[in-house]
Amino acid sequence: MAKLTVIGIGGRPLDARARQAIISARIIVAPRRLCEIFAGYAGFAEAQEKVRRIDTPDETIAFIHESLSQGIGHIVLLASGDPLFFGIGRRAVREFGRDAVEIVPDVSSVQLAFARIREPWDDALLISLHGKSDGAGGTTVRYGPEDLPGLLAAHRTIAVLTDRAHNPAVIAAACAGARLLFSVCERLGMDDERITEGSPDEIAAMSFGDPNVVIIRSTPGPSRIDAPAYPRLGLREEEMAHAGGLITKDEVRAVTLHCLRLPEKGVLWDIGAGSGAVSIEAARLCSDLRVFAVERDEGQVALIHKNRALFGPPSLTVVDGEAPQALASLPAPDRVFIGGSGGGLSGIIDVVRRRMEGGIVVINAVTLETLHEACRELEKAGYALRISEVSVARAKPVGDRRHMAALNPVFVITGEKR
Repeated sequence: MAKLTVIGIGGRPLDARARQAIISARIIVAPRRLCEIFAGYAGFAEAQEKVRRIDTPDETIAFIHESLSQGIGHIVLLASGDPLFFGIGRRAVREFGRDAVEIVPDVSSVQLAFARIREPWDDALLISLHGKSDGAGGTTVRYGPEDLPGLLAAHRTIAVLTDRAHNPAVIAAACAGARLLFSVCERLGMDDERITEGSPDEIAAMSFGDPNVVIIRSTPGPSRIDAPAYPRLGLREEEMAHAGGLITKDEVRAVTLHCLRLPEKGVLWDIGAGSGAVSIEAARLCSDLRVFAVERDEGQVALIHKNRALFGPPSLTVVDGEAPQALASLPAPDRVFIGGSGGGLSGIIDVVRRRMEGGIVVINAVTLETLHEACRELEKAGYALRISEVSVARAKPVGDRRHMAALNPVFVITGEKR
């Protein structure tokens, strides 16, 4: 028998394995909101003296650690639905080890919600706005309400786990005016369960009981959220908002992204992001890569926001500030692209050296002076260098013929440290 059994409750009666765990447990740990549900289960009367009501994940884990260290024996932790679906089961396995934890899941709240509205969910995007943290000092929540328009451009159905701050009204307000159908499924599995459907504007004017699940479905017809099916890689300069030609040219952007060798997961800093072209394409290529576009110019920052809204990579965060100072609050990078430094290249590379143990830095330079400084500073920081010059000529009509017109060459400096 595992030392800790995490049992999901809420949608159906306890099965034999869960009932046996309840009987054999010395202590049953549960948040107060689940005690109300647990009270309706057969066998609660015999088990209620063993229940310890603890509401926060940190206090729960600390109590279990202390109890196990005292030789308490078998402990049951009650969770909502499937403990491994955005639940405390993830942390329990991490804290106590796979061999010490048994998971007995119930039907998840999302499964119940789709069953109640009688809709398939095998192609739905499932996201959580609940708590914004995995309870272990790490963030598992990648999205906020502001990301929904971009997500709905790619997914016709989205299910959202909410909390009191990110409630159905707030979520609906982020989609105001769009042709969408919202289904708010409140207190699923409880006696006062309720399903409410309406447009974003209707839902934004209502209030709802906790806990709840929001399902968002696209409806036929034009919508401001609908967007062209842009490619993951290959966005053109004319498709993105930019000013005065200040954008990484298509051909140079392709070489830059190749040199970055982007990981599927991790963190990319795009310093001197300009209109955000590199950030946008990097985020579209690797959906689990967290991209931070750092830019000091207010006009360029506005362009990044405009491009982000159009192309919808929710994993892109815009940082309005000047490097290297603006880098202090960012998570440590796995990749760094420097498209502009504002004269602070040495300081930026010094911060990268201290924050990134190993990885790749790519710098685009248009002058010999920047090329020289980039090579010098990267070598001082211990990076092995590769240098390319990208010279692009594009055809332009001259009379009834085409001639090739050269663009300014760009030096692409790649530094790698293992």
